[in-house]
Amino acid sequence: MGDVVQGILSALQWQTVVASALGCALGIVAGALPGITISMGLVLLLPVTFGLDPATAMSLLIGVYTGGMTGGSISAILLNIPGTPSAVMTGIDGHEMARRGQAGKAIGIAIWSSFIGGWVGWAALVLLAPLLARVALSFGAPELFALMLLGMTVICSFSEGSIVKGLLAGVVGLVIMTVGMDPVVGVERFTFGQVELQAGISFLAAMIGLFAIPQVILGLRSEGPRPPSRPPEVPFSEMLPSLGDLRRILKPSLWAGAIGTAVGIVPGTGGAIAAVLAYDQARRMSKAPQEFGKGSPEGIAAPEAANDGVTGGALIPTLTLGIPGDPPTAVLLGALVIQGLYAGPLLFERNAAVVYGILTTFAIAKFWTVILTLLGIKAFVQVLRVPASMLFPAVAALTVVGSYAIRNSVFDCFIMAGLGVLGYFLTQWRFPLMPIVLALVLGPPLEEHLRTSLVISGGDVTTFIRRPVSAALLALAVLMVAAQLPWRRWARALAPITVGSSPGGRP
Repeated sequence: MGDVVQGILSALQWQTVVASALGCALGIVAGALPGITISMGLVLLLPVTFGLDPATAMSLLIGVYTGGMTGGSISAILLNIPGTPSAVMTGIDGHEMARRGQAGKAIGIAIWSSFIGGWVGWAALVLLAPLLARVALSFGAPELFALMLLGMTVICSFSEGSIVKGLLAGVVGLVIMTVGMDPVVGVERFTFGQVELQAGISFLAAMIGLFAIPQVILGLRSEGPRPPSRPPEVPFSEMLPSLGDLRRILKPSLWAGAIGTAVGIVPGTGGAIAAVLAYDQARRMSKAPQEFGKGSPEGIAAPEAANDGVTGGALIPTLTLGIPGDPPTAVLLGALVIQGLYAGPLLFERNAAVVYGILTTFAIAKFWTVILTLLGIKAFVQVLRVPASMLFPAVAALTVVGSYAIRNSVFDCFIMAGLGVLGYFLTQWRFPLMPIVLALVLGPPLEEHLRTSLVISGGDVTTFIRRPVSAALLALAVLMVAAQLPWRRWARALAPITVGSSPGGRP
């Protein structure tokens, strides 16, 4: 009980609350700006967290994560250009409503449904995370190795593109992870005589390069649809929905929040899939399904509640098992490592106060997101007018500053740039980047548990299949890969619905 109180009090300190508000504001901007992803916003802020205590650092980053999910709906509704992949479905009905002069009402529905869905995800996080961590505490090294291998397999398999490309991307990440000194015998690996590589490739420099540089290059190559010279008016009074509208969106928001939470728990899925599923379910449950696609309030509420529910769901495997549920939580996992904390069942045992602080600040961020979006909508709309020719060079400068600040090393800047160019070409060849980042995060503990298991068993590799839990997890990993063919066919069947109805520009 003392850890719970200590965690709540740490989240309620003034500097932590201010950091949460700042993070939410920056997240809304990152989510609203097309081309600036939530993951990029988190990565660019990672160097700032070096001098902060864990509570303040995580409050800042969780604020970005939460605010970004809501921010994506702003550009989707006003410009018909989704700021995040999960906002694609929001734009279908949201922009139709905005074209009828009800932009404020559409954004208000998005804000409040996100708030409802976010609380569904938070409730699941609070209830399930401690229970799952308690179960995982009984795992030995073989079980932990099998669990992390399962997590990597799931994310590699569920990534966009072919299964083979996803798995190969994971292998690339593991190769990058092995650069440096062997943690057990102290032998240099892939350093090529470079002293700077003996400490390994900076995890933060790698994340900045892989997440930010490809987006910068793509943004500079194509500015995309130009925003209007005069942004639409969004009256404050319209963003406060009537009781009738609230009653209409409450049920689909709760259902969608539950769907988003369930999807978020599965590593590698994310808000886009949750939004599609929730939109389809809301249409089936609606008393007026014919209004969907023509400005239905339920068509806005369902995807927004779902992608906010994903935030709570994705944090469950991230905190309890050390397996990120989506790209932003992979960055949050890296932020914990920077603070000297390692996600997993031991985090709940050794640093329970930090965990409960994260849960509390997650709830605080929900309130900040609503308040800041309502009060600052005019400023956020103006930000949408910033041209790509100014925005992306500024982001590029921040990547260099952030990479240098890690170890005051120019070498890290070159590493960041090199991996960024590699990431760009991989995206052009339709290789997913998420498995690479995941391998950088999970690679060290994966290797540690593998080698520990082999040392304990005297080099007997059958130890992984002789232990029931590890054998079951390894079998599940194989089944997840085998199950991808029907999953891919289902995704292709949904693609015409999503692409055909999704906002790609002004009609």
